[in-house]
Amino acid sequence: MTSRSWTSTVVEHHRLREDLAVVRLIGDVVPFRPGQYVDVSVPQNARLLRRLSPALPPSQDGKLEFHVKTVPGGWVSGAIVKDTQPGDMWTIIDPRGNLAVDENGPPVIMIAGGTGLAPMRSIILDLAQSPNPPLVYLFFGGRTLRDLYAADMLWILAHELPWLQPIPVVEDLTDAGPPDGWAERLGVDIGFGEDHLVEGTLADVVSSYGAFTEHQVLVCGSAAMVRSTRDRLIATGTPAEAISFDPY
Repeated sequence: MTSRSWTSTVVEHHRLREDLAVVRLIGDVVPFRPGQYVDVSVPQNARLLRRLSPALPPSQDGKLEFHVKTVPGGWVSGAIVKDTQPGDMWTIIDPRGNLAVDENGPPVIMIAGGTGLAPMRSIILDLAQSPNPPLVYLFFGGRTLRDLYAADMLWILAHELPWLQPIPVVEDLTDAGPPDGWAERLGVDIGFGEDHLVEGTLADVVSSYGAFTEHQVLVCGSAAMVRSTRDRLIATGTPAEAISFDPY
């Protein structure tokens, strides 16, 4: 099967952490669905493709946004975070993936680890255009508070969208993470107060709510996080067929 590709130009590279950046582009209109991922080819290492999920729903003006975290040993992710410049030309290839929400269906449970938040954000912003979206409970988590890189944005969205309930989850609330000059320069204001934060792994926290038998369940994050969370959900009684998942 022949791959389809589109070209997009970087217009903004916003470094949030030592290992994390937001990249915004404008170019060809890419026909993806909210929640899907694409392969990208970047000029720093054009032969190696990196799988990324758009963090915005499709737009007619060709706007794209990606949240990129450096993967240990990842040549492409490291180059994107450290070396991307406005004017860089990216090739976007083959949208695909399993994450999707039926806007006329039952309530939604979203579980996002790290930059697995990006496709969930795309879906949420798309649902915001629906006249009657379902209730959405978004569990988003990381190892430390610093890993909740988009919490301030979710805090604002939660006040604008009455059907959205974000639940920030941190594995260790006492761990500030390693020194990070970028984070210290920007400051870390996650918006949520201490009474909103839940301590534990995403798998432990989400499964503690019991079985989700009347819900749409979406999981995205690292392969290990997706596997452990899905296994715990199924063990708790959530039907396997109700769970859509994509590891990054």
